[in-house]
Amino acid sequence: MSENHQVAPLAVPVFDGHNDVLCRLWQHHYADAVNAFMQGTASGHLDFPRLRQGNVAGGIFAVWVPSHPAVAAAADSEQVARSAPTPADFPQEAAIAARDATFSMLAILLRIEQASQGKVKICRSAGDIRACMASGTLAVVMHIEGAEALDVNGELLDIFYASGLRSLGPLWSRPNLFGAGVPFRYPSSPDLGDGLTEAGKQLVRDCNRRRILVDLSHMDEKGFWHTAAISDAPLVASHSNAHALSAQSRNLTDRQLAAIAETRGFVGVNFAVPFLREDGRRDAETSLQEIVRHIEYLLDKVGEDGVGFGSDLDGATMPDDFRDAAGFPRLVAALAARGYGPELLHKICYGNWLRVLEATWGE
Repeated sequence: MSENHQVAPLAVPVFDGHNDVLCRLWQHHYADAVNAFMQGTASGHLDFPRLRQGNVAGGIFAVWVPSHPAVAAAADSEQVARSAPTPADFPQEAAIAARDATFSMLAILLRIEQASQGKVKICRSAGDIRACMASGTLAVVMHIEGAEALDVNGELLDIFYASGLRSLGPLWSRPNLFGAGVPFRYPSSPDLGDGLTEAGKQLVRDCNRRRILVDLSHMDEKGFWHTAAISDAPLVASHSNAHALSAQSRNLTDRQLAAIAETRGFVGVNFAVPFLREDGRRDAETSLQEIVRHIEYLLDKVGEDGVGFGSDLDGATMPDDFRDAAGFPRLVAALAARGYGPELLHKICYGNWLRVLEATWGE
């Protein structure tokens, strides 16, 4: 599909850079997860019917594991959060629980692909995504958010890669053996931890060697700069916003945005209302224009080739004006109303994601 193809704004296909539907299916619909996704559910933000309603052609599907009590206790420790974690900080039971949950969620995704009769495909290349978009198949990229399930020797990373993993966030907002994830704080800078451990730095190198995208979202600021110094790939934050507009620890400073732009990287705008609002409140009565405001700021800082969507559907509170995956046409219409022409809309909606994935995966 040509990125310059002229179509009505509401018909522009969308590639969304982050959702947590696999965790929701695992937690609430595990016994019938495939049917729940394919047939649709009354709860949550995302399923196959609503993706079709929203003209979503594909996206990055995250495996996110809720914190084990032992991990949560470690994350509450200021000493652990600001220092290099050790195996003693994270009991074996926590690692086993994380691996079990990760394998369960990946199994759900593999079963959805198998049962979909060609309607869903796990994509391992940008060419796969383009072929899916041309045929009307839902293009899914496998992602792990928070590397608690991984070993420090890269053995499980090889297994996950063979299963289709092409994107990895070494950290969620908690410490693990690979570094200090940025905690949720407002107002706050993202400089809240000691960044990547030596194992975390090696994980970035291992991902570079395998051409796995390294996701900067949920890294503290030192971890961001550690990654920038090591990585030979474009810098990508799949679901993060502008700190200048919302002073959340999870958002990106202008200096970080400049570094992303320098590498021809990418930022996916997060629709979670606390990361959009200037007051940081978790209030669903938030205008769709807050998303537009961050898109416009990021376009100015990163450039029109480096901005797209990273909604965080099924992982956060959405604006009432957007609500769920069926809401993407309303957002595209809001951008068109601001004067965004077809070429820029195509870039934001899917083209910029495809560009950075091609650059990262080596196509």
